[in-house]
Amino acid sequence: MDNNKTDHECLYKKILDNSYDEIFVVDVNDIIIYVNEASVKHYGLHPDEMIGKPVSEIANKGLWYPRNIHPYTYITKKGFTVEQKTVLGKTLVTTVVPVFDENGDVDILVQNARDKTQLVDFESELSKIRKLLENNSVQDNTIDNKHSEEQNGIITYNNKIKKILKLAQKAVSAGSTLLILGESGTGKGMLAKAVYKNSNRSDRPFITINCAAIPENLLESELFGYEEGAFSGAVKSGKKGLIELANNGVLFLDEISETSLAIQAKLLHVLQDKTYYSVGGREVKHTNAIIIAASNKDIKEQVRQGYFREDLYYRLNVVEVELPPLRERREDLRPLTYFFINKFNEKYGYKKEICKECLELFDKYEWPGNVRELENFIERLIITSEDRIIERDDLPEFFMDSINELKYNESLGSLEKMVEDYQKKIVLDIYRKQKSIRKTAEALGVSKSKAARLINKYK
Repeated sequence: MDNNKTDHECLYKKILDNSYDEIFVVDVNDIIIYVNEASVKHYGLHPDEMIGKPVSEIANKGLWYPRNIHPYTYITKKGFTVEQKTVLGKTLVTTVVPVFDENGDVDILVQNARDKTQLVDFESELSKIRKLLENNSVQDNTIDNKHSEEQNGIITYNNKIKKILKLAQKAVSAGSTLLILGESGTGKGMLAKAVYKNSNRSDRPFITINCAAIPENLLESELFGYEEGAFSGAVKSGKKGLIELANNGVLFLDEISETSLAIQAKLLHVLQDKTYYSVGGREVKHTNAIIIAASNKDIKEQVRQGYFREDLYYRLNVVEVELPPLRERREDLRPLTYFFINKFNEKYGYKKEICKECLELFDKYEWPGNVRELENFIERLIITSEDRIIERDDLPEFFMDSINELKYNESLGSLEKMVEDYQKKIVLDIYRKQKSIRKTAEALGVSKSKAARLINKYK
């Protein structure tokens, strides 16, 4: 009888685990006692990271809004449906149903959440529930709009990234310069824009220029502007530079390490004195723009080689942060994957999903192009895959070649270890039997000195 009960419990759990909808169960103390794997595609969190924790602890991460919808059910003892926004860009239709004990008190709450794109006719019910929630003024249902966007577009569960966000935010809010380092594609521009949006200058200009994308002879006039007749081909009325356009706001200089020493000298003057001259100009111009600079190169090494001014480097790195590559923040890989799937589904009008095997292969790939490569890769899969579910066969050849090469290298490493372990066993077995280095050397067919080295190595 007990075996039958266990079998049934395993079957029920298997059914719930594989439900397309998210099933989320909390006890009377609002502790999460069950959630299925749909939570990964909705919030980027695995069930193991949620079960056993208070709902408030998970909700306060800003994973969904409204944050805490359960008090309404505890108060009214009625089920209801509400629309929720998630950190990964999903819109969920969430239904909460109370389950009562023998005394008629709420024992557990069972919550079912489905992606809105899979539903059609629900607006009437949602409208009623919104009014009910507003009228009942359920506590803990408010959220800071800026925070609800999960750091304004920075999707992360990585503690190092979170610390970087806080430090960068402090720097820009205080009016300091900020230097962002990191490999190409790690999100330096996104970080710059995120801290700008959360700063006290968010209503002022945010001007971006990629210093590597503009020829040196044009970069100076783009940055500093020029006066009438400054050079042949100049606009008669002159032109405002980006520094002037960014006044009282933020100027983001991407790939600053690609600028010439002459441009660097002028930028140093801007940082030191907040003044500059336009090209061909004689009038001193003033700026109150905050400078955020970024580079994918080792600027200290650039300074050592004479390609970058040391004084400018020290002016820029009042606060310096370095974004880790995606391969060092694996916990963000799946949340970012689902975020980009949602983004490109919306862009191209699809409702595609990705299979578990593909996600497991993503975990093995090194992602040399970091977040930018992942984003472009997901866009490619959304466009090129034939069916609604993206399968292993949809993955491009270069990707699979890289995975297979990694497997081959791992097998080589395993083979070398196996040979080493086997050699160790033979050497020690013979030495224990012969109890003499000379006899061990004769048995192995090696010199006495080599036998002694091997014995000392493995003892």
